[in-house]
Amino acid sequence: MTLVPPFTAETARLKVQAAQDAWNTRDPIRVAGAYTPDSLWRNRSDFVHGTEEIVAFLTRKWEREHEYALRKSLWAFGGNRIAVRFQYEWHDDEGQWWRSYGNENWEFAESGLMSRREASINDVQITEADRRVDPNSTYEIPQE
Repeated sequence: MTLVPPFTAETARLKVQAAQDAWNTRDPIRVAGAYTPDSLWRNRSDFVHGTEEIVAFLTRKWEREHEYALRKSLWAFGGNRIAVRFQYEWHDDEGQWWRSYGNENWEFAESGLMSRREASINDVQITEADRRVDPNSTYEIPQE
């Protein structure tokens, strides 16, 4: 099945799952392969443009976000756009655990590669005992 727009409920869910799986590898080159060479990002207050900047951004991200584990869920879709909500957990160099909550808006080229990604993200300190995103199992994002 080709995951290109216009998206159906099934292809949108598969696109979200593919993104989750790729990001959980923490491999910047693999992740960047899902975006157009001129893809535009807004990630928090960072503005990223193109493959080289995406790889550099993700490399920096995963150098400081240790044991990163992500879950995404489909929020809405239509035509060549998908909206997702997500949570990921990680710890910093000092061992402090964080849960990062966010929403992303995605826009895709006809090829199925993402041409635009806008992410709004908030971080909450948690204890290791409060973790709920197990990188080795499926997990549904709770309604909070």
